Amino acid sequence: MTITLKAEPLTGGRFAPYGEVIETARDVSGAMNAARFERFDDLCNIELINDGQIAVSIARCRTPTTLPLRLDLIERHPLGSQAFIPLSPCKMVIVVAPPEESVDAGDLCAFVSNGRQGINYRRGTWHMPLISFTAGQEYLIIDRGGNEPNCDEHTLDEVIFLAAD
Repeated sequence: MTITLKAEPLTGGRFAPYGEVIETARDVSGAMNAARFERFDDLCNIELINDGQIAVSIARCRTPTTLPLRLDLIERHPLGSQAFIPLSPCKMVIVVAPPEESVDAGDLCAFVSNGRQGINYRRGTWHMPLISFTAGQEYLIIDRGGNEPNCDEHTLDEVIFLAAD
């Protein structure tokens, strides 16, 4: 059986079972630096267990992806959440499944960002590895650091395609 996923627009409500959308579209902000800046706090919940520490990294795309894309592998991080925030505007396509012990291909769903949104996967949420459509695109990553392994991979039994727009 072949499953084709079509990405729907990313919203906080739609993405809530998997994590948070990181964006400044919220109505509540505060002022900082003599009110020269507007500050948006608590945009996502960074989760860590087993004495992990927060790791802040940047990833740069070497090889851009094109759609349609065959998905063979998904992953999850059982010991902490994982956030990706584009450092310049770009469309992100996100494929996720609920944070359960096992994953079924029928549980996968896809989202597309508006070019200004980041995402934070809740601890244990199954997701497609990061892809980018532009070489050189950079992403700020906030996740769990430490010596314990924190990535489970699952090879999909079904043929899954992520459709082009």
